[in-house]
Amino acid sequence: MHRPHDPGTIDPAVLGALLARHGWQRRGRSPGRYARWTPPGPGGSGTSLLVPESRAYPDCDDLLGEALLALSRSGSPAARDVLVGLAVPSDEVRWSRDVPTGPAGAVTWPVAERLHAAARRMLLAGALAARARAGYHGARHRRPATAALEDILVASDPGGQRLTAFVPVASGRPLAVRLHQALYATREAVDYRRATGGMDAFDGAVAAGVSHELTEAVVALVRGTEGARVGVEWAPGAGVPEGCAAHAGPVEFSPGDLTVLREAGARYLRAEPSVPVRITGTVVRMRRSSTGGAGAVRLRVIAGAEIPHVRMTLDEEAYRVAGHAHLVGLPIRVHGRLESRGGFRRLTGATGVAPVQVHEADRDHLEKSLQENLDFFDGTYGQERDGTYGEGACGAEEAYGTGDTYRSD
Repeated sequence: MHRPHDPGTIDPAVLGALLARHGWQRRGRSPGRYARWTPPGPGGSGTSLLVPESRAYPDCDDLLGEALLALSRSGSPAARDVLVGLAVPSDEVRWSRDVPTGPAGAVTWPVAERLHAAARRMLLAGALAARARAGYHGARHRRPATAALEDILVASDPGGQRLTAFVPVASGRPLAVRLHQALYATREAVDYRRATGGMDAFDGAVAAGVSHELTEAVVALVRGTEGARVGVEWAPGAGVPEGCAAHAGPVEFSPGDLTVLREAGARYLRAEPSVPVRITGTVVRMRRSSTGGAGAVRLRVIAGAEIPHVRMTLDEEAYRVAGHAHLVGLPIRVHGRLESRGGFRRLTGATGVAPVQVHEADRDHLEKSLQENLDFFDGTYGQERDGTYGEGACGAEEAYGTGDTYRSD
């Protein structure tokens, strides 16, 4: 059951702004005292609300309490959305699509799922852009960007053609601002391409947050529709962010934009350069086809790059160093370049492979992880009960040179 709001914490001006945003109609008022609001829809039938103009009205808390109770008892999505906006001060991202409908204006399950999937991809693109500006993010910043979506609330209309995301101001305003700016930059770049034939505007749009991920999200939103719109409404109590319009209106895209959007996405994918990095990580997989020579290694990244894992090919000596480090429960540090191909998951030109000393607590954690994964290679390394390794077991040639695959992930 919905927890009732405390009327004493509600700003009447914020409640009025939320009612207007969600389609409630103002039907008249006693100047400077209160206004009457009726539900959206033909004729505005249903229980009306009396909302004071300010907290200076003598019976402010009583009127607010009655209005909140009426909203909580209403089955209208417009009432629910107002209550959400009051409970969690939020910027609202709204999507709508023009799609074929069935009986009573409802859409099929796959159509509704595609709207939710496209909306999530767009929010993730905004979260990635809030972390860093890049034409192609790949696996970089994926974990913190995904975590930024955890507090977002979502509400869909009964027909399945519209969706609203409530992005909390406290934690998500940078995401909402970046997405707002990136969508307008995308629209301007598409218009420029269609008017002049040039793609230069997409290069400059990266600074506003446009990326391969965003163009792909817009394609997913528009595909299979006659058109789609995305708009951002700012939380009434938090004000309009600097550099953003108060009432800019939604950004519209049509099927005619798809060719340009796909071209831009492919352009971003090709153009994003590799990145020089120095990565620290723990070995989770090693493999080479024969005793001696180069081998493939996979690291779980601890520091140096905003990605969870990275793969690389090491020469014989570096491969041996990585094996030694793992056997004694140490991470390694390596220099190289993160390649954009494959989503920044591969390191090329790996050099300077060396074990890294860690704090005692971190070392205990790594050694515990090693013990837990001994089932994968029981008996291969000759580990003694006291945690040391028997003669011959510490050599990477013996431990990792058999052509077998080792993995602990």
